[in-house]
Amino acid sequence: MYRSVLFLLLVAAAAAGAAWVADQPGNVALSWNGWRVETSLAVFALALSITIVAAMLLWSFVRVLWRAPAKMRHRRRERRRARGRHAITHGLLAIGHGDATAARAHADAARRHAGDDPLALLLHAQSAQLLGDSQGANAAFRAMAEREDTRLLGLRGLFIEAQRADDPVGAVMIAEEALKLSPASNWASHAVLGFRCAKGDWSGALAILDNNFSARLIDRPAYRRQRAVLLTARALETESSDRDLSRRSVMEAIKLAPTLVPAAVLASKYESEAHRVRHAMRIVEAAWVVHPHPDLADAYAHVRLGDSARERLARVESLAAKAPGHLESALALARAAIDASEFGRARAALASFVGAPTQRVAMLMAEVERNEHGDSGRARAWTLRAVRALHDPAWTADGYVSDRWRPVSPVSGRLDAFQWQTPVAALPSDKRPAIEMAEFEEAGSALPQVEAPRQDRAEVTPPAQDNLPGGSPAKLTVVESVEPGTTPAASGAAPEVEAAITAPLFRQRNDLAKPETSSVPAVIPIVRPPDDPGIEDDEATDEYREQQVSPAHSQAGGWRGFLSRWGG
Repeated sequence: MYRSVLFLLLVAAAAAGAAWVADQPGNVALSWNGWRVETSLAVFALALSITIVAAMLLWSFVRVLWRAPAKMRHRRRERRRARGRHAITHGLLAIGHGDATAARAHADAARRHAGDDPLALLLHAQSAQLLGDSQGANAAFRAMAEREDTRLLGLRGLFIEAQRADDPVGAVMIAEEALKLSPASNWASHAVLGFRCAKGDWSGALAILDNNFSARLIDRPAYRRQRAVLLTARALETESSDRDLSRRSVMEAIKLAPTLVPAAVLASKYESEAHRVRHAMRIVEAAWVVHPHPDLADAYAHVRLGDSARERLARVESLAAKAPGHLESALALARAAIDASEFGRARAALASFVGAPTQRVAMLMAEVERNEHGDSGRARAWTLRAVRALHDPAWTADGYVSDRWRPVSPVSGRLDAFQWQTPVAALPSDKRPAIEMAEFEEAGSALPQVEAPRQDRAEVTPPAQDNLPGGSPAKLTVVESVEPGTTPAASGAAPEVEAAITAPLFRQRNDLAKPETSSVPAVIPIVRPPDDPGIEDDEATDEYREQQVSPAHSQAGGWRGFLSRWGG
């Protein structure tokens, strides 16, 4: 609309100008080198206009001819760039769905058509990684690291390749260089932090952690917890070399994380040595309420040096009251009671856990039995139960079980990974038996019970078995049932009772030929392994040992038994 109006206005202005020129009187004369041209003003204006238009058309034609080679080169370059973009797009898609061959083909096409494109370098590196070509991937990442715009991406790729090549030193050097370029790089800071923790450089790890917090890579609660862990690790390491630094570190750690168990134990130790007993007790109590731990109980019991065992027991009772019903409370109370020779209180503390005891519960019960009554038999029984008992909690991280707390997981290098919990391998299984016996028992109880007829005592000889020692047939003794109120003598039964042998499960088949019996018994009742030296003949008897019925013909153990089996 506006363009149409503007065009009409221009046409009207041109027509008005032409009419004005035509109305002007006079002539225009042009004389040049003997030539003389004389015409009217209107004709001269028309000729001048035509000349200007022709000059413009000529200049435009010359300009097009002059710029034609540059435009052709630009057009060809754009065509190659479009092909490169197309190859990059399809190559990245091929990498996404795992087609290594297609990714390599598109990467080669991208390098031909768009070799300077950063995405072409990235496609080439990722296709080499997908094919397992570490040299090609390293070359591509080095080329990216030399460019200003892709330097950080190239260092990241070189870091990954160094990790795959099991080169931790090279990986950390690359990560440190990346951290200098970009302090907010998460992967670089994590790698450098893990390396410094593994090396035991706790001051350097604290500097990296402060840098991460200033760059807002971690939030404040995580920063406080991780800083407390690093300070505790430094305090434990410098406990014997620089006690002042150790004390400052652990006191700062306990302020940042009051529930950190190793920090609370070490801080209470330093406070106890400084005769600040109540402050030490408050430190342990604050950690105990959240995470009951045996180290905390031991530190609380010995917070005041020189106390008697009964005083320690009273102190542990007050600590156990802060976590009633917890296993660690019962164990701590039982341990203090045993030390104070209060075995009844130790039994009472462990009473609710002896039904399904853990290893520590069973060992404490064995100690109670041994120290209270000198009952070695019951103590040995509890010790045997401890072998098969449930495992107690331990310091675990990523499936690794440690006997002490560590700041970093040795498996994944994760900071603050150790937790006080039952190891995964020691947890009870929730798998039910493949065959439920309850249905078979119910079916068996539903069958009618047939009472065996009464008969006098008789000897029934079952069919001979070929799996009995010596090949002698066994005798089955059937004893006559006795009515209530009668004596065995009145019923005619013999006073002695022979050992009853159950009927064999498999009967002898008469249609099969029996192989010739060998002089060596079919089954050798091994009492103990041949390499067992046996026990001394004058072993002290134990009246609480279970009486076991020895076989009729026992065999000597150790080397004597080995020689006796070979006829030596």
